[in-house]
Formats: sequence, C-alpha cells, structure tokens
Amino acid sequence: MSVLKNEMVRAEKEDISRAIRLLLGRPLISQQADPDDFGLIRLRHRTLAQWFDYYCGWRLYLEPRLGYARLVKVRAGDPSRPARRRRTTRAPFDRRRYTLLCLVAAEALAGPVTTIGMLAQRVVQASAADEHVPSFAPVRGDERAAFVDALKLLEHYGAVTAVDGATDAFLDSAEAKVLYRVDATRVIRLLSAPVAPSRLPDADWPDLAELTVERRYGGEEPTETQRNLWARHALLRRLLDDPVVYRADLTPAELAYAASPTGRQILRRAAAEAGLELEERSEGYLLVDPDGLATDSRFPDDGGHAKVAALLLLDVLTREGPSSMDGLAREAERVLDRFPRWAMAYRSDGGARRLAEDAIATLCGFGLARCEDDRVAILPAAHRYTVRQEET
Repeated sequence: MSVLKNEMVRAEKEDISRAIRLLLGRPLISQQADPDDFGLIRLRHRTLAQWFDYYCGWRLYLEPRLGYARLVKVRAGDPSRPARRRRTTRAPFDRRRYTLLCLVAAEALAGPVTTIGMLAQRVVQASAADEHVPSFAPVRGDERAAFVDALKLLEHYGAVTAVDGATDAFLDSAEAKVLYRVDATRVIRLLSAPVAPSRLPDADWPDLAELTVERRYGGEEPTETQRNLWARHALLRRLLDDPVVYRADLTPAELAYAASPTGRQILRRAAAEAGLELEERSEGYLLVDPDGLATDSRFPDDGGHAKVAALLLLDVLTREGPSSMDGLAREAERVLDRFPRWAMAYRSDGGARRLAEDAIATLCGFGLARCEDDRVAILPAAHRYTVRQEET
C-alpha cells in the first residue's frame, strides 16, 4: 500500500510541475485545441491556483463548461512581449493594431453571433465617436490589414470563431462575408489586469496605469508583511517570465529578499515544484526548463533567419567586444553574401541592416545583449553560447 501511495504522490507532483510549465508557456489553454493539457489543468486546478497565488500573486481561472483555462499574468510596464500578427512575418502589433484590437473586442461583446461586416461597421462608429481615436477606414487596404490582424488574434485565443468564411478574405474586399461565433467570457478574460476598465475613475482620458494597480501590496504605505509579499511575487514573476534575471536589474528589496535565508529557500522550492532548474551566478539568476514547456520562444533556434543571424552576431560580439550597429550590419551583409540562397526576405535594399537589427532585438529579448547609444554589448548570459565550425 505504501508503494502505491508513493507512486500516486510522485504522479501528482509530476502532473503539477508539468501543468505549471504549460501555463507559463501558454497562459490560455483551451480544451478544443489541447484536450490533454486542459484535462491535466482541470484535474489539478485547485493546487495550481494555490501555487500561482502563493509564489507569483497571479490568478488562474478555469472555465470547465466553456473549455479553457486562463493564467492572468500581471507585469506592469513590461513592453518586451508584444502581441504578434498571426500572418506571415509575425511582426509585433503597432499602436493602430492595439487600438483596433480593443475596439473589435469591445464591439464583439454586442452579441453571441456577428459578421465581419457588422464588426467593421461597429468599429467605424465607435472610432468616430471618440476624438482620441483615429477613425477606422475599411476602404483602405492598410486599415483592413490591421483590422484582420486584430480579428485573427482574437481567433487564435478562441474569443471569436469563424463558422462560415475566412477572415483573410477581408484583406481583398471590405464586402467579404464571414460569420463568427463570439465567446464573450473569453473576450473579457483576455485582459490581464487586476483592475477592470469599468472601475477606472470617470475621466475624458483615464490613466491606464491604474489597470495594473494591485492593492494587496498596500500602495504607498505598505506594512512589513506587504513589502515582503511584494518582494517575493515581484522576484518570482521575473524569474518565471524572463529568460534571465540580472542582479543589477533588481530593486534593493528584491535583492535583499533573494539573499535572505527564507527567500533562497522559497526560490529553490518554487523551482523544484515547477520542474525547473535554478542556476544562480554572481551576475544573476536563470530558471531552465529541460523540456522547453515553459517558454513560447527558444534560442538557439534555426526556425527563423533572425535567430540564426543572432547566434552568428553573438559570436562576433563575444570575440570583438562592443560593436556599432553599422559594423554589425556589415557583418550581416557578409553572411548574406556567403549564403546567397539564405534569408531571401532580407535581400532587398537595406536588408542586411534589417537582419542585423532583428538579430540584435532577438539577443536583447533573451537577455544576452544590451544596446545603448547605437553600441551593442553582450551580457554575462551570452557566454553560454558559442559557434563552432563542424567538420564535414
């Protein structure tokens, strides 16, 4: 009996660690797209909700009947993970696309069923009624493209579902016919904010920073308990969400918590329970997922030209030290010349510069480099990587 009990305990721990990492990598998991992962989260929901609340102060919502689980991550003022277009280049959303995303989401709540034409007309009316928002003009191709990107992101998260027709048809004509089913609850859950927009002070242009105010930490006059709680949650949020965390980027409170006996114990316990490996160096901290479940992006990765170029430029930066963007662009041009059939999207005028910029953005996003005043320098974590010439 004791052997069976031990096996059950071990299986439960494995389930919980896997579910934690799944939610870290994909904060919204649906039953329709990932039935096995959703079933696991549903089975261990109570323990998972307690884990995320204790270590991060994040909420986990489960909607069994609607078929999705949503981890509400809160990171105030973090622009490093923009929404990305679901078409072609996966470029980040610009200001216009974010604006249309908000308008489309709001107008989609009008009913459980709608069409792309009705949504477009509602967005036209909503944008015209607000002097702070540029009017939506579906007669223009660039406006239709931004509108489609907003809709396709909502489709990706299951907030709207095309039941007849394809959203991409709107790119060619504003007269396209597409019928949608709307999941109103999921639309509302997409907003990862502790304060609902309806609770903001009534003003012509409210302060959107108020959406991320977490009152559990005491505001301007926290108690000692609230300060310790914030230090724990802020530190674990960064460790679980960022590729690498440098001591130089931590606040004095976070540093003190990480150095305390209690803080060190909690960091190690959180890593172990999540199935992650904690690496602690003099420069900072790193959580490694051996299975790669807890991340939505990997490096190195030969799946994109920018990531391959990033690895090559990282080798240059490691050998030669800080370099200018002009110098890195020349290096990218040499790579393009060396491999004439590679990275065709960067073969136009200025392509080498764009490739270098995209590669450096990748390095900065993974905490491997920093760009200041047109100079790029590697950070300590970059020494984990090296380029080696394979013999053939």
